[in-house]
Amino acid sequence: MSAVVSPTAGRTAPPPATPPPGRRNRRRLYGSWLRGTTIGIVTLIFALPVIWMFAAAFKTNVQVTDPTVGLWFTPTLDNFRSIVEAGQILRSMGNSLLVGVVSTLLSALIAVPAAWAVGRFRMFRTGSLILVARIVPAICLLVPWYYLFAQAGLVGSYTVLILSHMFVSVPLIMWIMISFFAGLPVELEEAARTDGLTAFGAFRRIALPLAAPGTATASLLAFVFSWNNFMFALVFADDNTQTVPVTLFNFISYASTDWGGLMAAATLITVPVVLAAVLGQKYLVAGLTSGATKG
Repeated sequence: MSAVVSPTAGRTAPPPATPPPGRRNRRRLYGSWLRGTTIGIVTLIFALPVIWMFAAAFKTNVQVTDPTVGLWFTPTLDNFRSIVEAGQILRSMGNSLLVGVVSTLLSALIAVPAAWAVGRFRMFRTGSLILVARIVPAICLLVPWYYLFAQAGLVGSYTVLILSHMFVSVPLIMWIMISFFAGLPVELEEAARTDGLTAFGAFRRIALPLAAPGTATASLLAFVFSWNNFMFALVFADDNTQTVPVTLFNFISYASTDWGGLMAAATLITVPVVLAAVLGQKYLVAGLTSGATKG
């Protein structure tokens, strides 16, 4: 008996229909246009307050409060001249720079090795407990902190500002760095241990250089927090150690607000953070990207 052969036997299925090149190009063009338009609108929304602040810094108080005065006006440097001559803003910027740099360096010195230990030895319960310090509202600690620091005679000093900022910076840096160290191949450190290095030696020579982008990212975020912190400086600082957020607050009074001076001071204190972000952009992008991968 001969087998019945299907007329379609041995034939391959036709490939799926693909849109013509012209349609694919139009879709790609529409997608690029829509993506670019969306990014432009979002960027403009976030940039408008910064543009308004920068423009108001070169206006008089009358022009700032006049809604008919837009971006076309005769600029003046009187606001910058007055706040620089007063001297308080420059001293406050120096205080903020000192407190921010020292607290960030000390926090990274403590948090980075701790994050390596938690990430490498899978002590995630310990990491969760450390995160609690980041979640607890700092305002709940101001009263006991003030009492303890007052008893120690530290209120009004740089030491109390640095310690209070480290309370937030250490958990922040540690929690960011845990994912970086947990994602590094453990075989690299095991090979270093085989060559005679200790566990800390493997961390210092192998893990720490590989996690440099993450360390730069976490440190930059900690510095920005310290630079912008208002509550700690308001409670613990005095006239000689107050930082820039408190100085900005002094431009606001019960009777009136010096909008021109306030915007000029805000523009000045924004410059260091922007410069830090621009100079560290390469490390910031690399750190955020490597933190999203494993192995």
